[in-house]
Amino acid sequence: MQRLTALALTLLLTGSVRAEDGYWNQFRGPNGDGMSSAKNLPVEFAEDSKDLVWKTPVPGRAWSSPVVWGDQIWMTNAPEIENPEGVTALQAFTEDVPPRKDPIRLSAVCLDLKTGRKLHDVNVFDVYKLQFTHSTNSYASPTPYIEAERLYVHFGAYGTACLNTETTQKIWERRDIQCNHWRGPGSSPVVYGDLLILSFDGYDKQFVIALDKHTGKTVWQKDRDIQYGTDNGDAKKAYSTPQIITVSGRDLLVSPSASATIAYDPKTGDVVWTLYHGGMNAAARPLYGNGLVYINAGDGPDALVAIRPNGSGDISKTHVAWRTGQKTPKRPSQILVGQNYFMMNDEGVCSCLDAVTGENIWTKRISGRYWASPLYANGNIYFFSQEGEIPVIKASREFEVVAESKLDGSFNASPAVAGNALILRTSSNVYCFRKGR
Repeated sequence: MQRLTALALTLLLTGSVRAEDGYWNQFRGPNGDGMSSAKNLPVEFAEDSKDLVWKTPVPGRAWSSPVVWGDQIWMTNAPEIENPEGVTALQAFTEDVPPRKDPIRLSAVCLDLKTGRKLHDVNVFDVYKLQFTHSTNSYASPTPYIEAERLYVHFGAYGTACLNTETTQKIWERRDIQCNHWRGPGSSPVVYGDLLILSFDGYDKQFVIALDKHTGKTVWQKDRDIQYGTDNGDAKKAYSTPQIITVSGRDLLVSPSASATIAYDPKTGDVVWTLYHGGMNAAARPLYGNGLVYINAGDGPDALVAIRPNGSGDISKTHVAWRTGQKTPKRPSQILVGQNYFMMNDEGVCSCLDAVTGENIWTKRISGRYWASPLYANGNIYFFSQEGEIPVIKASREFEVVAESKLDGSFNASPAVAGNALILRTSSNVYCFRKGR
């Protein structure tokens, strides 16, 4: 308990934790960028691998990634169901679809890091009335945020809650924050000081809201106020998780949406700048380095944009360093290693760009389809395909495959790191691999 309290104080002061300490607290890790400082992760994987510590079945249909704190691994879960039977997205939005007789159960699952034993399976919400969810999505896609004794779980319009990770009791919940996701929720929560920040980019409403993480009460809420150029709500959707950065001593919440990305003051929700880039369905988390913010706008002719984040107002014509639409991903986030920018698109095309100029250094095709976001550790980049493949390449300007492996199941969730252990969630199981056990 003393170590957790000390680490919580460190988090408060620095806003981050180190992956080698065994904490992977949010989507894409301590700094939200898929980077781990672990030095001894395995690079080869198999169902009978000597590095496999444990494998635990977690049945259901959920794309949320694992988060780790101490000896606990948490993730959200939902049953194997796609939609209200026979209901289209338009019907679910425009008609009064009757509620289910039996609710679906949205839950939070906890595994023991050392053994893989299931410690908790907490029923967070019973849902009687379902929105339409696309076959490529699930009812539990947002990744939780974890800190000392607290887990923040988010299911979009179905509800948000804070759980005590020791007792599993619900500390607070909100079920009144609504939008029609049209294709299902996807954006994960972030924590800034005492605030839990959520993005709602739906068909009918688009806004960002900050809650007091201790009570769940609303601190601020801001409508997107984006000129989308259309009345079609399907073109206003987004799924991206915001990124908090510091520019010239000022904290910014960089939050991609359809058509534009907005930087907010995370304390107040005031808009600092807006970048119009076009596109829709933005899903990747922004990256920051080399004095630039890298934004993947999802669909669109120039889906990847690098900008200087030191402006104010509409910076669309003044602060763009470079942009490209060549082989960019729609769902997976990217990896930034110094001046090298690595990405794998949904169809298995891997590229390395010069992060300062946007120049293409190399592009290679790798087998498989990719929705999960990659991981960097010890000079290597790990990718995870829907076919269960795990190609590992060197984070280098020379393309080099380190290893190629395959596990049972499909990867939609992104990995987590705890010390020198790699935690992987497939469509049916959670694995823990550690080199040399």
